[in-house]
Amino acid sequence: MLSLDPAAGLDPGAVDALVHGRHGDPFSILGPHRQGDATVVRAYFPGAQGVEVRARGGGDKLGDLALVHPSGLFAGPLSRGGPYVFRVRWRDAVQETEDPYSFGLLLGELDMHLFAEGNHYELGRVLGAQPMVVEGVAGTRFAVWAPNARRVSVIGDFNAWDGRRHPMRLRREAGVWELFVPRVGVGQRYKFELVGPDGQLLPQKADPMARASEAAPATASVIAPAEPYAWTDQAWMESRAARHRVDAPISVYEIHVGSWLKVDGRTLDWDELIDRLIPYVAGMGFTHVELLPIMEHPFGGSWGYQPLGLFAPTGRYGRQEDFARFVDRCHEAGVGVILDWVPAHFPTDPHGMVRFDGTALYEHADPREGYHQDWNTLIYNLGRNEVRGFLLASACEWLERWHVDALRVDAVASMLYRDYSRKAGEWVPNRFGGRENLESVDFLKHLNGIVRDRNPGAVTIAEESTAWPGVSAPLEQGGLGFHYKWNMGWMHDTLHYMEEDPINRRWHHDSMTFGMVYAWSEKFMLPLSHDEVVHGKGSLLNKMPGDPWQKRANLRAYYGFMWAHPGKKLLFMGGEIGQWREWNHDGSIDWHLLDDPGHAGIQALVRDLNRLYAAEAALHATDADPNGFAWAVGDDRENSVFAFLRKPADGGPPILAVSNLTPVPRHDYRVGVPLPGFWREILNTDAAEYGGSGLGNGGGREAEAVSAHGQPQSLPLTLPPLATVWLKPA
Repeated sequence: MLSLDPAAGLDPGAVDALVHGRHGDPFSILGPHRQGDATVVRAYFPGAQGVEVRARGGGDKLGDLALVHPSGLFAGPLSRGGPYVFRVRWRDAVQETEDPYSFGLLLGELDMHLFAEGNHYELGRVLGAQPMVVEGVAGTRFAVWAPNARRVSVIGDFNAWDGRRHPMRLRREAGVWELFVPRVGVGQRYKFELVGPDGQLLPQKADPMARASEAAPATASVIAPAEPYAWTDQAWMESRAARHRVDAPISVYEIHVGSWLKVDGRTLDWDELIDRLIPYVAGMGFTHVELLPIMEHPFGGSWGYQPLGLFAPTGRYGRQEDFARFVDRCHEAGVGVILDWVPAHFPTDPHGMVRFDGTALYEHADPREGYHQDWNTLIYNLGRNEVRGFLLASACEWLERWHVDALRVDAVASMLYRDYSRKAGEWVPNRFGGRENLESVDFLKHLNGIVRDRNPGAVTIAEESTAWPGVSAPLEQGGLGFHYKWNMGWMHDTLHYMEEDPINRRWHHDSMTFGMVYAWSEKFMLPLSHDEVVHGKGSLLNKMPGDPWQKRANLRAYYGFMWAHPGKKLLFMGGEIGQWREWNHDGSIDWHLLDDPGHAGIQALVRDLNRLYAAEAALHATDADPNGFAWAVGDDRENSVFAFLRKPADGGPPILAVSNLTPVPRHDYRVGVPLPGFWREILNTDAAEYGGSGLGNGGGREAEAVSAHGQPQSLPLTLPPLATVWLKPA
């Protein structure tokens, strides 16, 4: 048996294809094969000086493999069957390893079926790099979708990045290539090398399913632990459904992790953020922190909105287990975690998903559907089962593996309309001839359905800027099924008003009131987000007119109006201290401003707004209930005064919010109220401790039996200049 010709049975053409990295079925050549009554083993080790085969577990020598092709193909018969290992002699080292081509099929038929139909929601545990033990051997199973490639190899530090060493097996039923590589484990770098359908070698590709990546600007994927973290947040997970109800207080602090705080010019890592960010957010009274996308992305200047690693926390801030610990500690402190998530588009970096297997795989082939002109990115082909399933599995990964509480879905408007930001002739109508993107609509509904079914208590939030109906309506009612929608119209209108000089505000009065016309059409979140403080727009404080004192007063009054207005709240970092400069992602918040009492006062006001918003049911329990709001004064455009009542659902005491948005104090300004007695002033944005003039109502006012605004009694109020006051019946 041992005298068999080791090269017998080898097709020279197949060998040539193997050694030139063009063979699509390496298992037909490599690994153990029956030859008559004998077992012949073939292995490919370019550059090796010799290969010996031994029984696994330090057993007997089973044979020596002969070099049958000068490029490094070895072959030879074994003295007997059974599990074996190679002992490979290199120029200056000896390597011992099991044979990757001795293992059978790795992925189950059900996995392949669910993937092909786009319904494998635990794809992050199937594709990509999965450390595991197979037949008693520790290693990593690699799997990647590339149905049109002629050959796919996994490359990394473990094989000198040589694509000839570990070509993979194609599972044709799903277009997935798989290979188990023994003795390769957590922390090792890897990519995929592909030959396209035209026979051309493609740029090395990072793993779209990687759960960890090198820190930018490096681009390799990294094998991550199978289970990253031992969670301690069971109590939080059980309580978060109540925290996310539409009648619960939700106040969000939006941050860009890389520029929230820098120490000696260095960005904080997750452990440092645990020590500094979490106590700050909790101490400020925010219920949630929202992170601009922390999925792996190649270009820092995209702020994460052009991600390529939809299953991997970026390596910029530490390891994946460090991110898990950050989420766990947030929950321990009573702070929810929202992630911005981008299923609309992806960048064109050659190591990414663009023409991944030499064809338009993740993207549309037609640029009228597949190219995003605004952002120079590619649009996911949501009509393809595997792409839709890839994105759905990404959403599940963040909610289930990482215990994230909510996904804020970016750029929903660009997904809903085929003609988004396109001129006539630049877009393809849907099958009915319309502009609606039916595939995206189905995807978003599917997304929200599985989030609801698989992750009780988790929510989705839509950044959607059009009048698309029912964005936050339940699926059963024909809606898209989001829990909340950003109220972009309110944000644009009210900021436009606040930027006007007070003398001109009378001509723009409706900008502050118009939002109530549609306030109940969706479940809204009021966003003052990062988008409003970049690209020359200036900071929130610098949008305000007047001298520095008036700018701060305007901003405080605006915050008082916003926190009393129906809708959940969101404020981007820096807004809470009245930063002068617009946001710079390469810099940091100007924390030194807090040495100025005027800026410390703005911070103190935001803290108190959050405290009162959470404590007073009238301010949050009816955020989506029209019975919880009533104008008291909505038409005083001459004085630029707005007054409204917020009422809780249980018939408890209401809160009156009054804003005077001119620099003129108004005395004995009468506002009708529904209840007699003493109304206590619970907030005054002009208070001295906030940096204001200290003008107010001396703790409150007694209602007088003087009818006004349709009420039998009224309050004669002092309205401080550029200020909002809140009053509550004692």
